[in-house]
Amino acid sequence: MTEEKRLLSGKPYSPADPELKKMKLKAHKLSQEYNCLPEDHTEERNKILHELFGKIGSGTFIQGPVQIHYGCHTTIGHDCFINFNLTIQDDALVDIGDHCNFGPNVTIVTPLHPMIAEERRSVMCEGGVKRRLCYAKSVTIGHDCWLGANVVVCPGVKIGDNCVIGAGSVVTHDIPAGTFAAGVPARAIRSIGKEDSIFELFDSLR
Repeated sequence: MTEEKRLLSGKPYSPADPELKKMKLKAHKLSQEYNCLPEDHTEERNKILHELFGKIGSGTFIQGPVQIHYGCHTTIGHDCFINFNLTIQDDALVDIGDHCNFGPNVTIVTPLHPMIAEERRSVMCEGGVKRRLCYAKSVTIGHDCWLGANVVVCPGVKIGDNCVIGAGSVVTHDIPAGTFAAGVPARAIRSIGKEDSIFELFDSLR
C-alpha cells in the first residue's frame, strides 16, 4: 500500500514519503503562482485552480492569496466565493459544496499528530525502522454554507447544508444542517429560520 493510500484510508502515514513530498511541492508552487497573479488575470488564475484542485466548479472565485497543501485531495463546488488567505491542509479529502461563502482567513485542516510527545518525534515500525507518522480525517462542508472570517475547521468535521459559522470559531465537531454555530469550540446556537431573512432586517427592501 502506498503512503497516499494509507493517508486516504485514515491509516498512519509518513509525510516524508518522496511521492507525497512531490505532490505537496507541486501544490505549493501552484499556490505561489496563483498568489503572484493580478486579480484580473482571470484565465491564467482559473487554469491554475483547475490544475491545483481535484475538482473546482464553474463560477467559483478565490480571491487569494492561498496556501494549499496537496490540492488534489480537495473538491470545491460551483458558484462559491472564497475571500483572502484561504488555507487548506488536505492530507485527507476535503469536500466543499456549491454556493459557499468563506470570509478572510478560513483554515481547513485534516492531519493529526500523536498526542504523546516522543511519538511525534518517531515511532518504531516494522523491521526496526523509526518513522515520523501522522494520520488524517476528511472534512466535508455542505452546500450554501457561510464561514465567517478566521474560522478554523478541524479534522473529521462535517458541516451540513445551509449552515452559518460565526467569525473566529473553531469547529471541532459536526454541525447539523441549517444551523448557526459559533464559539471556541463552536457549538450549535440555533436553527436558521425565516426571522433571519434580510427582509426582516431592512424594511426598505419591502
